[in-house]
Amino acid sequence: MDPIDRKTFLASASAATLSAAAPRAANADTRDAVFLSTWKWGVEANAKAAATFDGGGSLIDAIEKGINVVENDPNVTTVGYGGLPNAEGEVELDAGIMDGTTHRAGSVCNLHKIKNPISVARLVMERTRHTTMAGEGALQFAIAMGFTPMQLLTSRALEAWLKWKNTPDHETFWIGPEHHDTIGMVAATGGRVAAGCSTSGLAWKIPGRVADSPLVGCGYFADDAAGAASATGDGDVMTNYVTSKHIVQKMSEGMHPQEACRDLMRYMAKSARDLRTNMYCVIAIDTRGQVGALSMNAAQPLHYALWRNGQGALHTAEHYL
Repeated sequence: MDPIDRKTFLASASAATLSAAAPRAANADTRDAVFLSTWKWGVEANAKAAATFDGGGSLIDAIEKGINVVENDPNVTTVGYGGLPNAEGEVELDAGIMDGTTHRAGSVCNLHKIKNPISVARLVMERTRHTTMAGEGALQFAIAMGFTPMQLLTSRALEAWLKWKNTPDHETFWIGPEHHDTIGMVAATGGRVAAGCSTSGLAWKIPGRVADSPLVGCGYFADDAAGAASATGDGDVMTNYVTSKHIVQKMSEGMHPQEACRDLMRYMAKSARDLRTNMYCVIAIDTRGQVGALSMNAAQPLHYALWRNGQGALHTAEHYL
């Protein structure tokens, strides 16, 4: 595929990809759209998503642009530009996005040098017959789509990595309060849902490690027949429980999003490790805009942002244990 200018590509692709991402309904209104995101940075992400939707964008547009806000913020050390690197000092990004109407998804894993992996993931969904691209192939695809490679390791992240690297017997592959998470976002309006997730993953991770964030059904899932969900926390464990698909399946059986989240935690609690100390958190929304949010334990609380009726606020989720 020959490299093209991204502006030209986006203009020419809009007509060709109508079937990939469902357009907004003609009578859709931002006041009817509900956006639910993880963590404090979700407040700003939701506001951008709502503004995008209000300006005529689809739910997929809103998810992408909302998550871009967090990916572009160098002060968020767990997502996009400024994310803390792997054990070799390289920032590796993962992201995935899914349209509940078309049941199409796109994702990228171990993406280097591109600060907006959610946007690359969307193009995987819309411009290829694939669902997931990884590593060097994902980078070359992004470049072909007009993205410009850049250094993602900020001075702050470099300083943190050097401090870790030069500390004798340093801890590895652990989740701490300053570098533990993602931006997960789910949205609903007019019976349609969408979901997205983006992360730089676990700080100091083994190069090549992929957890739940970019995996369909794990870090995110969306289906207009029921709702959408996203997960955050210890992705190495949560992947094994296909958390987001589990929640959406329970909503399809008639459960309220909050009870569906609780059912997932019941399922995980049967065998997941370190239930009272490890981080396992989920959010969910159904096609009517009802929401759910839950963390496994009080030691690792989930803060989530909710945008409804034109207003956004930050909340703390209930905990299962």
